[in-house]
Amino acid sequence: MTAPIAEWHEDHVKFSQLLNLLEQQVAAFHRGEHPNYDLMSDIVFYLRSFGDCVHHPREDAAFARVLARKPELDSVISRLLQEHRVIATAGEDLADRLNQATSDVMAPREGLEAAAATYLVYYRNHLSTEEREIIPPASELLTKEDWAEVMATVPPVSDPLFGNDVQARFGELRKQIAREQSLTLQG
Repeated sequence: MTAPIAEWHEDHVKFSQLLNLLEQQVAAFHRGEHPNYDLMSDIVFYLRSFGDCVHHPREDAAFARVLARKPELDSVISRLLQEHRVIATAGEDLADRLNQATSDVMAPREGLEAAAATYLVYYRNHLSTEEREIIPPASELLTKEDWAEVMATVPPVSDPLFGNDVQARFGELRKQIAREQSLTLQG
């Protein structure tokens, strides 16, 4: 079943782009420059609202179906399910710290850096593990009926950043992604 697998992989590519942009902003912060906190907040908001609320619940459903057919993946899938919870918690912490930064609340800079580092490390490792250890068996084992049930886990939603109808909140982020892609193609 290639379409759902392709969509799953494409989400991971998009999430990786966003994590790269987030890391660029954190690096600016680390260099003593002023990062774009609004852009950072939009990235985290998107990953929390679309990733945590749409993508991850569907993955959880796919994991259960893969596990039923390949029980030897139990430890990997258990870890990935736990990582979904850790990523959600780390995302909430980072969002809170970014809200403080955009509200001019005095907070230790190290706390924001640590929250961003935790989020980036967990998310990237998580995506890598899924790509390497789960997507290949899922593409072989899951049927059209399995994928229909996986997709039904969360009602169909339009992607608010990468879809055809970009939400106003994500306009600047979408432009930044286009600039980054343009630079990549030129380099």
